[in-house]
Amino acid sequence: MSRNRTIADLVDQLGEARCSDGPSLAVVESCTGGMFCSSLVANPDVSGALERGFVVYSNEAKCDLLGLDRAEVEACEGVSPELADKMAQAGLDRSRADISISITGFAGPQENDEEVGLVHIALAKRETAGERQTCHFGDIGRRAVCEESVAAALKLLLANIRRD
Repeated sequence: MSRNRTIADLVDQLGEARCSDGPSLAVVESCTGGMFCSSLVANPDVSGALERGFVVYSNEAKCDLLGLDRAEVEACEGVSPELADKMAQAGLDRSRADISISITGFAGPQENDEEVGLVHIALAKRETAGERQTCHFGDIGRRAVCEESVAAALKLLLANIRRD
């Protein structure tokens, strides 16, 4: 099955699991550059859940739009598990959403000593503890890393909604 079909299927499942009055979503994307939000708005059963989205590709955007500490962001080159947590929390703090999900990572090509394909996904909620996932997709190409990241984030979100 193609990655695009997998993403579309996961969004369909999200629409079924969420029901009409399910949680609203904020999305904070870095390496995926809006691909996650795009996958949500492509489905009319899910698009209404999207309260807002932030594309914070640069370190400056992470600081300016999310209020993250510049020294902290630069120290990890904008990618760390803790930063993913802070990005997700900032999504909640700057929205009316019930759930915020963030994606940050290195899609490639390698510029320094970063691990291409390393992606951190975090989910924050207003009422309960959030969760986090680290993925090692490898150097499979930028688009593939982005698509795999979106699929992984959708799976995390779907599992969380189904548990509630």
